[in-house]
Amino acid sequence: MHIIDRRRDTSGKSLVNRQRFIRRARGVLRQAVRDAVKSRAIRDVGEGGAVSIPAGSVHEPVFRSGSEGGKRDYVLPGNKSYVAGDRIKRPKNGGGKGAEGAEDGSGEDQFSFVLTRDEFLQFFLEDLELPDMAKRQVLGEDKEKRVVAGFRTTGSPAALSVSRTLRRSLSRRIALGRPDAGEIRRLQGEIEGLERSHSDPERLAALKTELEGLLKRMRTVPFIDPVDLRYRRLNTVPEPSAQAVMFCLMDVSGSMDEHMKDLAKRFFSLLYLFLETRYKRVAVVFIRHTHEAQEVDEETFFRSRESGGTVVSTALREMERIVSVRFPPAQWNIYAAQASDGDNMASDNAVSVEFLRSAILPLAQYYAYLQVGRGDEDRPFRSNHESGLWRAYEGLLGGDVPMAMRKVGEPRDIYPVFRELFARRTDKRVSA
Repeated sequence: MHIIDRRRDTSGKSLVNRQRFIRRARGVLRQAVRDAVKSRAIRDVGEGGAVSIPAGSVHEPVFRSGSEGGKRDYVLPGNKSYVAGDRIKRPKNGGGKGAEGAEDGSGEDQFSFVLTRDEFLQFFLEDLELPDMAKRQVLGEDKEKRVVAGFRTTGSPAALSVSRTLRRSLSRRIALGRPDAGEIRRLQGEIEGLERSHSDPERLAALKTELEGLLKRMRTVPFIDPVDLRYRRLNTVPEPSAQAVMFCLMDVSGSMDEHMKDLAKRFFSLLYLFLETRYKRVAVVFIRHTHEAQEVDEETFFRSRESGGTVVSTALREMERIVSVRFPPAQWNIYAAQASDGDNMASDNAVSVEFLRSAILPLAQYYAYLQVGRGDEDRPFRSNHESGLWRAYEGLLGGDVPMAMRKVGEPRDIYPVFRELFARRTDKRVSA
């Protein structure tokens, strides 16, 4: 039996093999996706693309002869140095990726596999349970769509309404008495029968006269007339769309090392992906602070370090200012994530808490505080470490306050913490 695939579209021919490969290499691909996220920008973290996995993990299962028993002979082309029974040593520079292999000839090649955006997100968010958060439906200011708003007698051919045109054509033909095609075929068949039999010439003449009249009336009352044409009238209206803004606040003073910033970036990346799956438009605002706060780009946000004290309230005030200028709460869903090691001026803790309670939380859909720890600490970060800022923020929790707090000290803590933050979301505040 021979099976020949004659489909014109070749895009889906390898879909079955692709899905089989993904199932077999799922664990390796999941780890490759998480490794690839580390080098990506936040806005690009959910895009598809090539990921590299060890070539040994993609071997296809095959049937082969058993290694025990039997006699096998090999023919090596171009052999001038060996005879039967000689043993061939492994090359010194064999295997591995790059110009130079391992000393013993071993090594592991890399296999690149391109994931679509949906596949990439599936692996990245596989172990997360994301809740259905509240959305504000607003009228988009920069997007419009065309909707049908009635019919008219003139228009372009592309706007022709076939159903409405045929309906009016049928009404006109019935009102004017246009002959039915079946009736004409019946008369023609009867006339042909009388002509072959040469009987009843009077009946034949009467039928011919009737048929001529019906054909004349059919030509007079056409099947489609210009008066039947109806075209769709399209109006342009604003398209409803949901949009969100994500504020990333981070302490960049000397106490925040690269390990802490990496933890913060991982958390911000997850939050951005979460929002992007729920909203058509997601804006990201980066605010860094020491004793002063300023809005910066992503590269400066994560790479730059400054000296000075830590005053958290400056970042909160900068966020409130940007919201009032660019993101009206009636049109935007506002989310914020703050990352800090917990250091803050003691006198500023009460100020920050009061500003959060009175100015930020009433505007925000959700506010997450992430306290990160140093990677070189001997004892686990989450054991008994409670900073003054942490204790001050704890007083805000409870009731329907859209705020949550967690601590992380290692990259492996990010995914469970993120899932815990959002999986138990029970906020019933829905803004219109």
